[in-house]
Amino acid sequence: MHFPIRTLLDLGEAVRGARCEQGLKATLVAAQSGRSRDLLHRLETGRDVTTGALLDVLRSMGYTLRLEPLGLPTLEEVRQRFAEDDDD
Repeated sequence: MHFPIRTLLDLGEAVRGARCEQGLKATLVAAQSGRSRDLLHRLETGRDVTTGALLDVLRSMGYTLRLEPLGLPTLEEVRQRFAEDDDD
């Protein structure tokens, strides 16, 4: 199930999930995007990267961005968010 991306961590998890679903190694994505493996790791772990770097990585994996109105979180998003807090 895919959820809207609301945080850098959400973004990183989505990028990593898309990469893994395609069976792409991080070193290959980094090389194809013209970015370092370290940058990809920072992106996938929810740390800040430039917009240009994000777009390069997404493009190398065959993805793009789409903007949507924010809206309120769904009940499932709230459950998932609080379930993550319980794991800590």
